[in-house]
Amino acid sequence: MSRKPELKGRAARLAQLFPTGRAQAARTPFVLLVVLLLGGGLIGLLVLNSALSEGAFRLDDLQRETKNLTDEEQALRRDIDAYSAPDALQRRARELGMVPGGGPAFLGPDGKVKGVPGSASAASAPLVPAPEAPATGTVPPPAPETATPAPAPTSSSTPGR
Repeated sequence: MSRKPELKGRAARLAQLFPTGRAQAARTPFVLLVVLLLGGGLIGLLVLNSALSEGAFRLDDLQRETKNLTDEEQALRRDIDAYSAPDALQRRARELGMVPGGGPAFLGPDGKVKGVPGSASAASAPLVPAPEAPATGTVPPPAPETATPAPAPTSSSTPGR
């Protein structure tokens, strides 16, 4: 029915280079290659999914630790604020035997002393009732006052230092 035309010359030589029958490629290597690629892809996805899950667990642990540290920081800041409040500072100063200073004196730009420096004395200290201790209970109650008055400044001392 369909006859192949006879080739001559150059076409005949080229036709000899091609196989005459229908070439069947071996299917086994191709199927094996496809199975290996699919298996490798699935294993790769499994490893990637495991790594992402591990990262999610690590992130959760770090977020929990950050929350705990933030809570601790806030508690410490609250303690610092309680200890640095003016009434707490005054109470601690009285415990150490300190009394409020006298009248201040200032030096002007021309070198003249403005104001009269006064000496600090326990008798002139205003009495402020001691507030309750902070909730942490680490500050002891105030001790009775047995402070001696500070010596009066001499003329050789420099005011303001």
